[in-house]
Amino acid sequence: MAFTDDLKFDAAGLIPAVVQDADNGQVLMVAWMNREAVEKTFETGLAHYYSRSRKKQWLKGESSGHTQRVLEARTDCDSDVLLIKVEQQSGACHMGYRSCFFRLRTAEGGTVEDGQKMFDPGEVYGSKS
Repeated sequence: MAFTDDLKFDAAGLIPAVVQDADNGQVLMVAWMNREAVEKTFETGLAHYYSRSRKKQWLKGESSGHTQRVLEARTDCDSDVLLIKVEQQSGACHMGYRSCFFRLRTAEGGTVEDGQKMFDPGEVYGSKS
């Protein structure tokens, strides 16, 4: 596959993927992909990633049902970062929020939660959340 062949994976065989809501441009999450995850994403039309902590490939939404249908994939000018535009089902964040970027740093140095909570992670993941 030419697109995959042009990508520059790091020494661990991974490439970062910035995941964006195709409808409104909101950044939903940042994840890692290996070659297999990229190829599986193109084959199925659903986002697949590589978990560095679990050391395995995973389908976004395999536990929660909150899948990401991929509508567009782009690379940066160096081909070492992916921008994946998706149609997100419910929340992208494992903490229940629409976006993983739900914390807002205030001018006073504090942090407030400023995101849309889409689901209760305890109900979806049980004690794993």
